[in-house]
Amino acid sequence: MTVLSTTTLGGALMHPESVAIIGASDDISKTGARPLAFLRKAGYTGRVYPVNPRRDTVLGEKAWPSISALPETPDHVFVAADTRFVVDAVRECGERGVPVVTVLAGGFAEAGPEGAERQRELLEVAQRYGVRIVGPNSIGVVNPGAGMLLTANAAFGEDDIPVGRTFVASQSGSVIGALMTRAKAVGIGFAGLVSTGSEIDLTLGEICSATIDDPDFDAYCLFLESLDNAESLAEFAQLAHEHGKPVTVYKLGRSDAAAELSVSHTGALAGEDSEASAFFEACGFVRVENFESLVECGAVQRRLADAPRRPATSAPRVGVITSTGGGAAIAVDELEMRGLRVTKPSSATFAAINDAGIAVAESLIVDLTLAGTRHDKVTTVLGILEASQELDLLVFVIGSSARLNPELAASAIEDFAGRDLPVVAWALPDALVTLQRLHRAGVPAFRTVESCAESVAATLRTRSPRPEALTTVPHPAGPTVALDERASADVLSAVGARFPASAVLGPHDDVPEGLPYPVVVKVLSDEIAHKSDVGGVEVGVADAAGVQAARERILHSVARHRPEVGADTVLVQEMVVDAVQEMLVGYRVSETVGPMVVLAAGGVTVELYGDSAAQLAPVDREVALGMIESVRATALSRGYRSAPHGDLDALADLVVAVSRLAQHRPDVVEAEINPAAVLRDGHGVVALDALVTVRTPTPVTKES
Repeated sequence: MTVLSTTTLGGALMHPESVAIIGASDDISKTGARPLAFLRKAGYTGRVYPVNPRRDTVLGEKAWPSISALPETPDHVFVAADTRFVVDAVRECGERGVPVVTVLAGGFAEAGPEGAERQRELLEVAQRYGVRIVGPNSIGVVNPGAGMLLTANAAFGEDDIPVGRTFVASQSGSVIGALMTRAKAVGIGFAGLVSTGSEIDLTLGEICSATIDDPDFDAYCLFLESLDNAESLAEFAQLAHEHGKPVTVYKLGRSDAAAELSVSHTGALAGEDSEASAFFEACGFVRVENFESLVECGAVQRRLADAPRRPATSAPRVGVITSTGGGAAIAVDELEMRGLRVTKPSSATFAAINDAGIAVAESLIVDLTLAGTRHDKVTTVLGILEASQELDLLVFVIGSSARLNPELAASAIEDFAGRDLPVVAWALPDALVTLQRLHRAGVPAFRTVESCAESVAATLRTRSPRPEALTTVPHPAGPTVALDERASADVLSAVGARFPASAVLGPHDDVPEGLPYPVVVKVLSDEIAHKSDVGGVEVGVADAAGVQAARERILHSVARHRPEVGADTVLVQEMVVDAVQEMLVGYRVSETVGPMVVLAAGGVTVELYGDSAAQLAPVDREVALGMIESVRATALSRGYRSAPHGDLDALADLVVAVSRLAQHRPDVVEAEINPAAVLRDGHGVVALDALVTVRTPTPVTKES
């Protein structure tokens, strides 16, 4: 078996000098005819071999009976044949030494047991001969600049497909055509597009990694349906960062049809979509929710890549300039709804604009009114804003002139492209000609305000990848066991969590002297995760007699609710009475993306509010502080309504400590501190309840 180098793989995928189409059809109305027709229409200069054993010609060209009959070994073969013939076709490609095969047909593992067996056979054949497979269920591979339209997607039958510098990888075949046509409408082109299909061999991450050195590609656009191959995607993320190539991603499944139910609240909080967001953030990808943004966001990333970036701890300064006040107000709303505070230029800057003979009222936006259609005046104002160094990015909202007089609306903004102050534009009317002009000049331009605001906000929030979080391999599934609260506290104390003083009372133990009253009495059992649900907790117990009485009531209540448990032990714990607020700090290992740490408001109803933050673990202090900032409930610890300030620095330390389970306790699959009492500033955070679930060791079976 020959193992392809990354360079060879990338070349065979995107720059083949020769291609073959197995199952090429002579009937132009059929899917199998499209690849040959598209290649010829696009002017592909490589050698093309239609393979069809039942015909002498296909669409007027010589047809070949088999791959073995070809005069050379093609770099890339597209299999458009019926599912029944795919395995034999790939076997023949392997015997001939073809490096890459793209398979259009479905009917493999997704089609039941028979299909699964067919997929197993296909993989076995591919591995035996060293053939790399794109698909099955791949609609093809496209390199518009080379005319290499090896695809059955009907959208690529269009004329004048634009060429850009972004590489598209999509797990949905139809999406590559949709992205191309939408991008074409606003003057954006792509350098390459791949439908990854079922990814039984080449994953989306591997395909992107194989193209990372390609000088034709300077950004990536990903459409994902799942994160089943997150590990290879994480490897690509680090390569993309090292090569300075930004990545935009759109993933289906934001509705989060629910996290795997688990014994902790953390399991409900860290659902599939939270996992995806945390993973993309650790990768340094810009995630967008608006499909339109997937087309347009890459331009913002490219523009900001060349501009000075402020420290991660500094809020981005985004200004708005316009010739239409109403449109600017819409833009301000959309930006601020996405967490950006629009920055008002200083009085000195407004004075400089007015001194230049341009009457502008001092306000949150720079409203040029009719002056916004004058090239000289717009250029002057942009120069003044740039010289002020008060903004990191400027959003230009263009009024009706964008449609009526695109040369007026776009010319000054075009001239400003590449300057120190990045400018992006949104046209209030539908003005495709203006957008196309701006894109050609290198100015990010948007058809919708939602895409504009989202692309700006998402890009400004994105930071470099976190390799320490991306290199933690997800654990395989297996049996687990929950620890009781005392054993859970031992695990969490070992990584730095602080717990109150406590004592365990077994069935025959007397109440010890010297307990730090008042205390909390709780049932202690590894089979009862949520103690309050079964009457297993009493608070404010003042003395030894109260402890004894509380123990009896608790064990009686637990026996009534959960008689099968046979609980006979309680935990007596010092009561914390001066907390500013209660938080949840959780940890879980996703079988898809690996360890995660979660922060949320504490309590039994935490998952009802959706106010949480999740990151791949481990995290550092800067990431932990960012999580605290993003959870709205932490406003209670910032002096809300004259309340005392809580120790948020200590809360950040606790988040970091719990996240270290990823490094120090690979057997832990889930952990939760709920509640964690945030004390007054300078007094720390105390973990009041703990729950840890560990993976049980796999028994070793002795050979007979």
